Amino acid sequence: MDIAANLKNIQEKIASACDRAGRDPASVTLMAVTKTHPPESVQAAAEAGIVYVGENKVQEAKAKIPQCPGKLRWHFIGHLQSNKARDAVELFEMIQSVDSLSLAQEINKRCEQAGKRMPVLLEVNLAGEASKFGYSPDRLIAEFDELNSLPRLEIHGLMTVPPWKPVAEQVRRFFRQARELKLRCEDLLGAPLLQLSMGMSGDFEVAIEEGATMVRIGTALLGERPRKQAQ
Repeated sequence: MDIAANLKNIQEKIASACDRAGRDPASVTLMAVTKTHPPESVQAAAEAGIVYVGENKVQEAKAKIPQCPGKLRWHFIGHLQSNKARDAVELFEMIQSVDSLSLAQEINKRCEQAGKRMPVLLEVNLAGEASKFGYSPDRLIAEFDELNSLPRLEIHGLMTVPPWKPVAEQVRRFFRQARELKLRCEDLLGAPLLQLSMGMSGDFEVAIEEGATMVRIGTALLGERPRKQAQ
């Protein structure tokens, strides 16, 4: 697996998508998604130039982060259970998957105990998929002021995972909805939200055309996830 070559190819696609959208490629951050990938793969990605890394599981990150280069910036991108909030606050510099007011309140409490602030993204489930976590747009708008009132949380934007479709163009409308929802939240906030985290290996170019500021790439960068060996 030539991670450096993969990264170059992804960066070229990011630049092309930005060109089509009239955007500066520097406005898009590439995040490596390292779920189940070993520290050696993370090291190779770091050597190729990756800075931002996303992990889905707190326990996996707890074991992996100490074995990886210290310059990396770790974000939590999976479903966060409230009983893992304390560890998440210690391990990550951003939590991208705040999907309920109760979770936000728990993170806020853990941040108070740790004496720190936590940048967060609010996860939205635009298709209402039962298999995915995330706010419905209406509930997010209804709870936004209360979320924003939590003193230890800094709302930096939104995150979404659209339904899987065989053709990337088929999810464009969900990315567009996420961008429009971010604008509604900015109206409530009275200030810009800097981040819109959306787009993965199969659809990140469309996501960028619709306004993504951060794309989360796993397979296209690191290859297929390693499978656990049978016992």
